[in-house]
Amino acid sequence: MPIARDLDLAFPATVVPPLTPFTANGAVDYGALERMVNYVVEDCEATMVIAAGVEAQEYQFLSLSDRKDLIKSTIDLVGGRRPVAVGISHPSTRTVLELAEFAQDQGAAALQLLAPMKPTGGQPRLSELVRYFETVLQRTTLPMMLYLNSGPGADVSVKDTVELAKLEGIAFVKESSRDLTRVSRLIEEIEHGGHAHYFTTLQMNLASLMLGGTGVTLPPPAAFISNKIHRAFKAGDWVEAARLQRQFTLFPSRWMEFGLAAVMKAALNLQGMALGDPYPPYEPLPPAALDSLHAYLKTMDL
Repeated sequence: MPIARDLDLAFPATVVPPLTPFTANGAVDYGALERMVNYVVEDCEATMVIAAGVEAQEYQFLSLSDRKDLIKSTIDLVGGRRPVAVGISHPSTRTVLELAEFAQDQGAAALQLLAPMKPTGGQPRLSELVRYFETVLQRTTLPMMLYLNSGPGADVSVKDTVELAKLEGIAFVKESSRDLTRVSRLIEEIEHGGHAHYFTTLQMNLASLMLGGTGVTLPPPAAFISNKIHRAFKAGDWVEAARLQRQFTLFPSRWMEFGLAAVMKAALNLQGMALGDPYPPYEPLPPAALDSLHAYLKTMDL
């Protein structure tokens, strides 16, 4: 079966979600967002940009109207330099459909949709997930990235993930488990099976490329390192690719007790990006953790 509604993405592909900066009163800081988008496109050389699609972007704190503004502004700021996949995740298919229509009207190249938990509690059945995704796919012509993250979303089995990847319109699968057994099997069954392009997360970047995955989805500044890994991989310099990948063994895991958005914002702030703090009431890194992060960043190829 051919991969559905394909986009012509260069291999290996780096899909990058720009982090969302906020003003002191909790509004999106669009001046800082413009700098963030330019960094993602020009410095990280993103293959595709994600708008309001992953939890580290903190879109969950926005009203539906403000989320639409963030989507539109991200597409406008990218300005056609890269394709933009718009996050439309929401437990309600009514809201998902509204966001899908809005994204298509704004010129999105793709959609990203999280496999959700049941809003009433518990894991959804495969039949429920199929109905959820088919409801959206039947109402859009855009290719979709199936987003799997068992923290904010459903814990979908390998077998069920393969079945979802076969749905007409699913062109990409983004999987966040960091489980090599799971990742390798999904690459074999989904990517090599011709159903969809498979993307993993930063800790699995090089391993998934070696196994035949398409690429990685990860936030900045990790995306800057990922771009270097991909260059070394394409050049056949496995020693350099492995050296760069090792930088993800401690970053961000050593500081993850504070949350991914807090760690990545702190790292970018330390690089002079001025993205501010996580959305309140969630806290930035305390001084001691910030100092240790700063010291580690100096050892990275940033």
